[in-house]
Amino acid sequence: MDQPLPGQRWVSNNEPELGLGVVMKAQYGRIELFFPAAGEMRQYSLTGAPLRRVRFQPGDTIKTHEGKQIEVESTEERQGMLFYIGNDGEISEAELADTISFSKPEDRLMASQIDELTTFDLRVEALQRRAQIRQSAVRGFCGGRVDLLPHQMFIANEVGSRLVPRVLLADEVGLGKTIEAGLILHRLHLTGRAERVLILVPDALVHQWFVELYRRFNLRFSIFDEARCDEIETSEEDANPFLESQLVICSTSFLAKAPNRAAQVEAAGWDLLIVDEAHHLEWSTKEASPSYTMVEALASKIQGLLLLTATPQQLGPEGHFARLRLLDANRYADLAQFLEETKHYEEVASAVDKLLGGKNLTAADQKVFAKKSPHVQELAVATKAGTEGAREKLVAALLDEFGTGRVMFRNTRAALSGFPERKAHLAPIEAGDDPIEAKVKWLAALLKKHGEQKVLLICRTKKLAEDIHERLVREINVTAALFHEGLTLMQRDRQAAFFAEEEEGARILLCSEIGSEGRNFQFAHHLVLFDLPQDPELLEQRIGRLDRIGQTSTIHVHVPYLKGTGEEVLARWYDDGLNAFEKNLHGATEIAQGLRESLKPLMEDFSEKGLTAFLKETKTLRSQVTKKLERGHDRLLELNSCKPEQAETVIDVIRKQDADDEFEEFFVRLADHFGLEIEEMENRSYVFKRGDLITDAFPSLPEEGLTVTFDRQRAITRENIAFLTIDHPIVRGALDLLLSGEAGNSGFAAWRGCSSEGLILETHYVVEVVAPAALHADRFLAPAPIRVVVDHANKDLRADSSYLHAKLDKSNPTRLLEKAPVRKKLFPAMMSASRKIAEAEMQKLVTEATATMKAQIQAEIDRLEDLRQLNDHVRPEEIEALKAQITSLEEAIGGARIRLDALMLVLQSK
Repeated sequence: MDQPLPGQRWVSNNEPELGLGVVMKAQYGRIELFFPAAGEMRQYSLTGAPLRRVRFQPGDTIKTHEGKQIEVESTEERQGMLFYIGNDGEISEAELADTISFSKPEDRLMASQIDELTTFDLRVEALQRRAQIRQSAVRGFCGGRVDLLPHQMFIANEVGSRLVPRVLLADEVGLGKTIEAGLILHRLHLTGRAERVLILVPDALVHQWFVELYRRFNLRFSIFDEARCDEIETSEEDANPFLESQLVICSTSFLAKAPNRAAQVEAAGWDLLIVDEAHHLEWSTKEASPSYTMVEALASKIQGLLLLTATPQQLGPEGHFARLRLLDANRYADLAQFLEETKHYEEVASAVDKLLGGKNLTAADQKVFAKKSPHVQELAVATKAGTEGAREKLVAALLDEFGTGRVMFRNTRAALSGFPERKAHLAPIEAGDDPIEAKVKWLAALLKKHGEQKVLLICRTKKLAEDIHERLVREINVTAALFHEGLTLMQRDRQAAFFAEEEEGARILLCSEIGSEGRNFQFAHHLVLFDLPQDPELLEQRIGRLDRIGQTSTIHVHVPYLKGTGEEVLARWYDDGLNAFEKNLHGATEIAQGLRESLKPLMEDFSEKGLTAFLKETKTLRSQVTKKLERGHDRLLELNSCKPEQAETVIDVIRKQDADDEFEEFFVRLADHFGLEIEEMENRSYVFKRGDLITDAFPSLPEEGLTVTFDRQRAITRENIAFLTIDHPIVRGALDLLLSGEAGNSGFAAWRGCSSEGLILETHYVVEVVAPAALHADRFLAPAPIRVVVDHANKDLRADSSYLHAKLDKSNPTRLLEKAPVRKKLFPAMMSASRKIAEAEMQKLVTEATATMKAQIQAEIDRLEDLRQLNDHVRPEEIEALKAQITSLEEAIGGARIRLDALMLVLQSK
């Protein structure tokens, strides 16, 4: 590599679509390039960087920023900078237009540097494959090592399709919010809309998120804590540690307790913020917690925001409002107004159900809804007239404009299927002189009764968990593990892994309350609730460690309680009054708040008569709240959070991609081209070994090789096998490696036995749009390949069937190209004709892409503006962003260029 100097122009071999880069600085073994056309900054190691110096040759035509063109006659280098001299003067490399194309496979052909025809064909197919991948509607969804569940895929597709997603993912415990967030993140990241991502989670979940994102999505995040920040600052003075990595995970409490680190995070700039267990962010009209204040500051500056919580109502309506306020402070500015809106959800749900049942809106409905929204009025009239599709559009409009809005998604077990039975086992215990000892003796008996079955125990505090552990191991010989906040993150992970081991692992895991959040212990089927929380939402979180989607066995919930105490009140309240041990409870927070004053005296002074009356009061209130939610809030969320037909459309596309044998066969050929040693196994699986790699730049493989599969179910059941899809880093890396190099871009063939003699030129151009990645221009105009075939008379032969099926043999072009008429006249004329055809094809693609883009984005603008006539559920910034996006995309797509990527010259002979 040349020694880079500031101001020089360099290009990325892996990303030629970025245009010409400017060297900003080159020091400490690194080179920093800015690509003005794409608005992107990149940093590379000087060792093995995929870069090359831009150096044009005599005869090349170049263009300046101002559009001035000159034909290069000679080149001079002055103090490390290149100057190009022509008839019309000279220009420095600093003046070069940022979008110049300079790929020249024709130079290789003229020098008789040609490739095998199989390599040429591989490159052409790679061009087509990469274009299909970048345009794919399921890009980012295919690569997840996940089951294709409709409720998850609907949410991922709905949120992932938004320009600036800001939503609350609030599925009930165990329905896979982390997977939904991962799918959304993966799509946004691969499409360039979220290159810098920050994830904030509770301390106990840092490593779990790290592992899940790598295991399921091949996303390598960096874990940041105080030690890592100190290390970076020690090695690089005045550095912002959070600029070291694009993908970062850290604990919420770490930043909340360190204002200096929170300020650095805020200054680092991010495209997407994800906050797990968001119900811990406490807020009231009087004050906010440090965690809430920190997240609020970040949320105000970061465009994309995903909040995750299974219990959005855990802190009551005020707490739920606080979460929504983070998503859109303008929309959710007044708590009283928000509470008033929620009172009308039942009316909306009733109107929607009428429509779904084949009925039309009544006059009363039209008075409430249609008169407030011209769009709903139009659709109501069209529905009555029997216009095709109007009913479905009207349902969607009511949900969108009058329902729970676009910011919250919540799926419930009641609306889904495939969940196990939950069975409660209450165990009344005489308190005696040592109540804990009595419970531990009961626990020992339970463990003996159930043999080698795994048991998860959750209690309130670290101290109690340690006490139970100490007493239990004295009582019986049992292998037990501890999990509490007093352990380091690594120690907790080790204890959880020890419990997960099938044969040699712990029989029982004793957890403090932190074990009730985020962790997945569904391999166990026995849960002991050593004590009970007074919050029903927290109880559901505890049970949710076992009761998760994919659980196949009955879950046994064991509840030991001391008779005649507050423990008996809670146990019987949850069991008989709320049925919360065996069924997921809806409206838990509202019910608990309504009963708080009645519960308090019973907890302090047990009374059988008082408890009986309290349980009766509970059942009455539970029935009222459940019916209200079923008719209103929950019903709207159910309709808005999972639309099976739309989900199945997405899933069908992914399944077709999963079953694409041609893609599998192509990638095996691609791997073979690079020299990998390939061993075929059963079930669409292979072992890839390093073999005789032709380049060190191939995506890294372990020394011992890598077992891969193209089969989703095998990948899900065998986590040690890589799941190869269009999204996998090895697939993307191998495609980029081939197409960034010269392999296959120059070919020469002989077509013998023809009826006439002559020359045919087959060229493959790539349409490139130089635009910031955040615009996601690929959606409308990916780097599309254009194939052109012309003969020596400049006739277009693209549709010539005889050439399409011709048997071509590799040949040596040297003698032919030594002929001056061919080299200086015939070949340049064929190239010129080829390029004119390609440019005409490009204009068609540009016109189509521009029209599609405008129609798609304008439809979304019209929809959002109609929503704002009714209310302000939609942020004005979102509408303005879409309008600006149309302008930017029209300019970027209109400035598309073609780049010659590969060519083959064919000599016809009789």
